[in-house]
Amino acid sequence: MNDTPLVVLEQPEPGIHLLRINRPQALNALNSATLAAISAAAAAVAADDAARVLLVTGSGDRAFVAGADIAEMRDLDPVAAAAFSQAGMRALQALEMLPVPVVALVNGYALGGGCELALACDWIIASSRAVFGQPEVNLGIPPGFGGTQRLLRRVGRARAMELVTTGRQIPAAEALTLGLVAQVVAPESVLDTGLAVARTLASKGPLAVRLAKQAIRCGADLDLANACAHETAQFALAFASADQKEGMSAFLEKRAARFSGR
Repeated sequence: MNDTPLVVLEQPEPGIHLLRINRPQALNALNSATLAAISAAAAAVAADDAARVLLVTGSGDRAFVAGADIAEMRDLDPVAAAAFSQAGMRALQALEMLPVPVVALVNGYALGGGCELALACDWIIASSRAVFGQPEVNLGIPPGFGGTQRLLRRVGRARAMELVTTGRQIPAAEALTLGLVAQVVAPESVLDTGLAVARTLASKGPLAVRLAKQAIRCGADLDLANACAHETAQFALAFASADQKEGMSAFLEKRAARFSGR
Protein backbone atom coordinates (compact mmCIF):
# COMPACT_ATOMS: atom_id res chain seq x y z
CA MET A 1 0.00 0.00 0.00
CA ASN A 2 1.36 3.43 -0.94
CA ASP A 3 1.34 5.74 2.08
CA THR A 4 2.71 8.75 0.19
CA PRO A 5 0.31 11.67 0.78
CA LEU A 6 -1.44 13.00 -2.31
CA VAL A 7 -0.98 16.55 -1.07
CA VAL A 8 1.40 17.95 1.51
CA LEU A 9 0.44 21.00 3.58
CA GLU A 10 3.44 22.64 5.23
CA GLN A 11 4.03 25.80 7.21
CA PRO A 12 7.56 26.95 6.31
CA GLU A 13 7.22 30.17 8.32
CA PRO A 14 4.65 31.59 10.74
CA GLY A 15 1.47 32.54 8.91
CA ILE A 16 2.67 31.07 5.60
CA HIS A 17 1.14 27.81 4.38
CA LEU A 18 2.53 25.84 1.42
CA LEU A 19 0.38 23.25 -0.36
CA ARG A 20 2.14 20.77 -2.67
CA ILE A 21 0.25 18.52 -5.04
CA ASN A 22 2.24 15.34 -4.51
CA ARG A 23 1.81 12.85 -7.35
CA PRO A 24 5.05 13.48 -9.27
CA GLN A 25 4.95 10.00 -10.82
CA ALA A 26 1.68 11.06 -12.52
CA LEU A 27 2.83 14.64 -13.16
CA ASN A 28 0.58 15.60 -10.22
CA ALA A 29 -2.59 14.73 -12.15
CA LEU A 30 -5.81 15.40 -10.25
CA ASN A 31 -7.82 12.31 -9.40
CA SER A 32 -10.81 12.15 -7.05
CA ALA A 33 -8.70 11.40 -3.99
CA THR A 34 -6.35 14.31 -4.71
CA LEU A 35 -9.29 16.68 -5.15
CA ALA A 36 -10.68 15.59 -1.79
CA ALA A 37 -7.25 16.14 -0.21
CA ILE A 38 -7.09 19.66 -1.67
CA SER A 39 -10.51 20.43 -0.18
CA ALA A 40 -9.34 19.17 3.21
CA ALA A 41 -6.15 21.23 3.03
CA ALA A 42 -8.13 24.36 2.17
CA ALA A 43 -10.39 23.71 5.17
CA ALA A 44 -7.32 23.42 7.42
CA VAL A 45 -5.99 26.77 6.21
CA ALA A 46 -9.41 28.39 6.62
CA ALA A 47 -9.55 27.15 10.23
CA ASP A 48 -6.15 28.68 11.08
CA ASP A 49 -6.73 32.19 12.44
CA ALA A 50 -2.99 32.86 12.17
CA ALA A 51 -2.89 32.07 8.43
CA ARG A 52 -1.78 34.99 6.27
CA VAL A 53 -1.17 33.43 2.84
CA LEU A 54 -1.29 30.10 1.02
CA LEU A 55 1.21 29.13 -1.68
CA VAL A 56 0.23 26.29 -4.04
CA THR A 57 2.73 24.32 -6.10
CA GLY A 58 3.45 20.86 -7.51
CA SER A 59 6.03 18.30 -6.46
CA GLY A 60 8.91 17.64 -8.83
CA ASP A 61 10.35 19.89 -11.49
CA ARG A 62 8.29 18.82 -14.54
CA ALA A 63 4.74 19.74 -13.65
CA PHE A 64 2.64 21.98 -11.47
CA VAL A 65 -0.34 19.80 -12.40
CA ALA A 66 -0.40 18.28 -15.89
CA GLY A 67 -4.19 17.87 -15.86
CA ALA A 68 -7.01 15.80 -14.47
CA ASP A 69 -6.39 12.06 -14.27
CA ILE A 70 -7.34 10.69 -17.72
CA ALA A 71 -7.09 7.08 -16.54
CA GLU A 72 -9.83 7.78 -14.01
CA MET A 73 -11.99 9.78 -16.42
CA ARG A 74 -11.89 7.51 -19.47
CA ASP A 75 -14.68 5.11 -18.53
CA LEU A 76 -16.97 7.50 -16.63
CA ASP A 77 -20.63 7.67 -17.58
CA PRO A 78 -22.37 11.08 -17.61
CA VAL A 79 -23.54 10.79 -13.99
CA ALA A 80 -20.06 9.89 -12.75
CA ALA A 81 -18.53 12.59 -14.95
CA ALA A 82 -20.80 15.19 -13.36
CA ALA A 83 -19.75 14.00 -9.90
CA PHE A 84 -16.07 14.22 -10.89
CA SER A 85 -16.55 17.74 -12.25
CA GLN A 86 -18.40 18.77 -9.10
CA ALA A 87 -15.57 17.41 -6.93
CA GLY A 88 -13.12 19.51 -8.91
CA MET A 89 -15.33 22.57 -8.63
CA ARG A 90 -15.61 22.12 -4.86
CA ALA A 91 -11.86 21.77 -4.39
CA LEU A 92 -11.00 24.80 -6.49
CA GLN A 93 -13.77 26.91 -4.98
CA ALA A 94 -12.47 25.99 -1.51
CA LEU A 95 -9.13 27.52 -2.48
CA GLU A 96 -10.73 30.50 -4.22
CA MET A 97 -12.94 31.30 -1.22
CA LEU A 98 -10.13 31.32 1.34
CA PRO A 99 -10.02 34.69 3.12
CA VAL A 100 -6.24 34.94 2.72
CA PRO A 101 -4.37 35.47 -0.57
CA VAL A 102 -3.64 32.27 -2.49
CA VAL A 103 -0.66 32.36 -4.87
CA ALA A 104 0.10 29.62 -7.42
CA LEU A 105 3.78 28.81 -7.95
CA VAL A 106 3.74 27.13 -11.35
CA ASN A 107 6.92 25.14 -11.76
CA GLY A 108 6.16 23.26 -15.00
CA TYR A 109 3.15 22.07 -16.98
CA ALA A 110 -0.18 23.61 -15.93
CA LEU A 111 -2.57 21.99 -18.36
CA GLY A 112 -6.28 21.23 -18.15
CA GLY A 113 -7.09 20.75 -14.48
CA GLY A 114 -3.68 22.19 -13.64
CA CYS A 115 -4.42 25.43 -15.46
CA GLU A 116 -7.80 25.48 -13.75
CA LEU A 117 -6.14 25.00 -10.36
CA ALA A 118 -3.76 27.89 -11.04
CA LEU A 119 -6.66 30.09 -12.18
CA ALA A 120 -8.49 29.42 -8.91
CA CYS A 121 -5.58 31.09 -7.09
CA ASP A 122 -5.50 34.87 -6.70
CA TRP A 123 -2.46 35.23 -8.90
CA ILE A 124 0.28 33.15 -10.50
CA ILE A 125 4.07 33.24 -10.30
CA ALA A 126 5.44 31.09 -13.11
CA SER A 127 8.74 29.47 -13.99
CA SER A 128 10.11 30.58 -17.34
CA ARG A 129 9.72 26.92 -18.32
CA ALA A 130 6.03 26.76 -17.38
CA VAL A 131 3.44 25.88 -20.01
CA PHE A 132 -0.27 26.70 -19.72
CA GLY A 133 -3.27 25.45 -21.62
CA GLN A 134 -6.77 24.00 -21.67
CA PRO A 135 -6.25 21.11 -24.11
CA GLU A 136 -9.37 19.15 -23.15
CA VAL A 137 -10.84 19.40 -26.67
CA ASN A 138 -8.05 17.05 -27.76
CA LEU A 139 -9.70 14.44 -25.53
CA GLY A 140 -13.20 15.08 -26.84
CA ILE A 141 -14.39 17.04 -23.80
CA PRO A 142 -14.56 20.67 -22.68
CA PRO A 143 -12.92 21.88 -19.43
CA GLY A 144 -14.79 20.72 -16.35
CA PHE A 145 -13.19 22.39 -13.31
CA GLY A 146 -14.11 25.99 -14.13
CA GLY A 147 -11.58 26.61 -16.88
CA THR A 148 -13.99 28.19 -19.34
CA GLN A 149 -15.21 30.65 -16.74
CA ARG A 150 -12.05 31.61 -14.86
CA LEU A 151 -9.99 31.90 -18.05
CA LEU A 152 -12.72 34.11 -19.52
CA ARG A 153 -12.49 36.41 -16.52
CA ARG A 154 -8.69 36.44 -16.55
CA VAL A 155 -7.88 37.05 -20.23
CA GLY A 156 -11.16 38.12 -21.85
CA ARG A 157 -13.73 36.41 -24.04
CA ALA A 158 -11.92 36.28 -27.38
CA ARG A 159 -8.62 34.98 -26.03
CA ALA A 160 -10.33 32.46 -23.74
CA MET A 161 -12.41 31.23 -26.69
CA GLU A 162 -9.29 30.81 -28.83
CA LEU A 163 -7.31 28.97 -26.16
CA VAL A 164 -10.13 26.65 -25.09
CA THR A 165 -11.43 25.73 -28.55
CA THR A 166 -8.00 25.17 -30.10
CA GLY A 167 -6.43 23.55 -27.04
CA ARG A 168 -3.31 25.60 -27.76
CA GLN A 169 -0.59 25.49 -25.13
CA ILE A 170 1.29 28.68 -24.36
CA PRO A 171 4.67 29.35 -22.74
CA ALA A 172 5.08 31.47 -19.63
CA ALA A 173 6.20 34.54 -21.59
CA GLU A 174 2.96 34.60 -23.59
CA ALA A 175 0.91 33.90 -20.47
CA LEU A 176 2.50 37.00 -18.92
CA THR A 177 1.61 39.11 -21.95
CA LEU A 178 -2.01 37.93 -21.78
CA GLY A 179 -2.29 38.73 -18.08
CA LEU A 180 -2.74 35.07 -17.19
CA VAL A 181 0.29 35.21 -14.89
CA ALA A 182 1.62 38.07 -12.79
CA GLN A 183 5.33 37.29 -12.84
CA VAL A 184 7.80 35.00 -14.62
CA VAL A 185 11.03 34.01 -12.87
CA ALA A 186 13.90 31.59 -13.36
CA PRO A 187 12.94 27.95 -12.61
CA GLU A 188 15.24 27.76 -9.61
CA SER A 189 13.70 30.94 -8.15
CA VAL A 190 10.00 30.05 -8.16
CA LEU A 191 9.75 28.92 -4.53
CA ASP A 192 12.05 31.63 -3.17
CA THR A 193 10.08 34.29 -5.06
CA GLY A 194 6.84 32.89 -3.69
CA LEU A 195 8.16 32.91 -0.14
CA ALA A 196 9.35 36.50 -0.54
CA VAL A 197 5.88 37.52 -1.73
CA ALA A 198 4.34 35.58 1.15
CA ARG A 199 6.54 37.42 3.66
CA THR A 200 5.44 40.73 2.21
CA LEU A 201 1.78 39.72 2.51
CA ALA A 202 2.30 38.45 6.06
CA SER A 203 3.77 41.81 7.09
CA LYS A 204 0.62 43.75 6.15
CA GLY A 205 -2.45 44.28 8.27
CA PRO A 206 -4.13 40.86 8.09
CA LEU A 207 -7.67 42.16 8.45
CA ALA A 208 -7.04 44.78 5.78
CA VAL A 209 -5.72 42.14 3.38
CA ARG A 210 -8.74 39.92 3.98
CA LEU A 211 -11.18 42.79 3.54
CA ALA A 212 -9.41 43.91 0.35
CA LYS A 213 -9.50 40.39 -1.10
CA GLN A 214 -13.20 40.10 -0.33
CA ALA A 215 -13.91 43.47 -1.94
CA ILE A 216 -12.07 42.50 -5.14
CA ARG A 217 -13.57 39.01 -5.32
CA CYS A 218 -17.16 40.15 -4.72
CA GLY A 219 -16.87 43.33 -6.74
CA ALA A 220 -15.74 41.48 -9.86
CA ASP A 221 -19.28 40.21 -10.43
CA LEU A 222 -21.12 43.43 -9.49
CA ASP A 223 -21.84 46.58 -11.44
CA LEU A 224 -19.56 49.48 -10.54
CA ALA A 225 -22.00 51.31 -8.27
CA ASN A 226 -22.73 48.25 -6.13
CA ALA A 227 -19.09 47.19 -6.14
CA CYS A 228 -18.04 50.61 -4.83
CA ALA A 229 -20.77 50.44 -2.17
CA HIS A 230 -19.36 47.07 -1.12
CA GLU A 231 -15.89 48.61 -0.91
CA THR A 232 -17.22 51.40 1.33
CA ALA A 233 -18.66 48.78 3.69
CA GLN A 234 -15.32 46.94 3.86
CA PHE A 235 -13.46 50.23 4.37
CA ALA A 236 -15.75 51.24 7.23
CA LEU A 237 -15.54 47.82 8.85
CA ALA A 238 -11.75 48.14 9.11
CA PHE A 239 -12.21 51.14 11.43
CA ALA A 240 -13.62 48.82 14.09
CA SER A 241 -10.25 47.04 14.32
CA ALA A 242 -7.21 47.47 16.50
CA ASP A 243 -5.11 47.02 13.37
CA GLN A 244 -6.47 50.26 11.89
CA LYS A 245 -5.55 52.20 15.04
CA GLU A 246 -2.11 50.60 15.14
CA GLY A 247 -1.40 51.06 11.43
CA MET A 248 -2.27 54.74 11.39
CA SER A 249 -0.55 55.45 14.71
CA ALA A 250 2.60 53.72 13.48
CA PHE A 251 2.57 55.82 10.29
CA LEU A 252 2.21 59.10 12.22
CA GLU A 253 4.85 58.04 14.75
CA LYS A 254 7.23 56.94 11.96
CA ARG A 255 7.68 53.38 13.20
CA ALA A 256 6.90 49.88 11.96
CA ALA A 257 3.35 48.74 12.65
CA ARG A 258 2.79 45.79 14.95
CA PHE A 259 -0.40 44.25 13.65
CA SER A 260 -2.35 41.82 15.84
CA GLY A 261 -5.02 40.72 13.38
CA ARG A 262 -7.76 42.15 15.60
